[in-house]
Amino acid sequence: MGKITALILLLFTGQAFGLADPRNLKNTVFTAKVIRILDGDTMEVLYQNTPIKIRLAHIDCPEKRRKQPFGNNAKIALSDLCFGQNVTIQAQKYDRYKRLIAVVINSRKQTVNQEMIKKGMAWHFKKYSTDPLYAQLEIEARRNKVGLWKDAKPTPPWEWRKPKPKAFFL
Repeated sequence: MGKITALILLLFTGQAFGLADPRNLKNTVFTAKVIRILDGDTMEVLYQNTPIKIRLAHIDCPEKRRKQPFGNNAKIALSDLCFGQNVTIQAQKYDRYKRLIAVVINSRKQTVNQEMIKKGMAWHFKKYSTDPLYAQLEIEARRNKVGLWKDAKPTPPWEWRKPKPKAFFL
């Protein structure tokens, strides 16, 4: 009886066929289809019939929610790079919101995370990334005044997200 129960459990979870558990994909590489773009640095992919939220590693994009300048442009740029495509996900870890932090390679073999910086649609997120390539890509985008770097003083998203003090009137 115990062997039959174990076999049923293996078949039910997919592990008998060597399928990865879509609930724990950290430090794995897999292919999935991009089914939704939430903003400039977050997407949803479909992997083994399971939707998974992906947060792009190394970058931080303008906020779409609070109408930060270039927030919608960043979402469109990400969509143009990968929406509807089968992409390669190089997963790293999960963040506190249970999004999978990853580097994404599109069907044209472009590293989407890097392309977002090249297009001037993202900052190198130095708080979480020390990768010198991303730092260099941001320097080049700033120098060439691409995307958000056309603005005289663009506000980094981590500053934009900080609570604004309420005006006090007597």
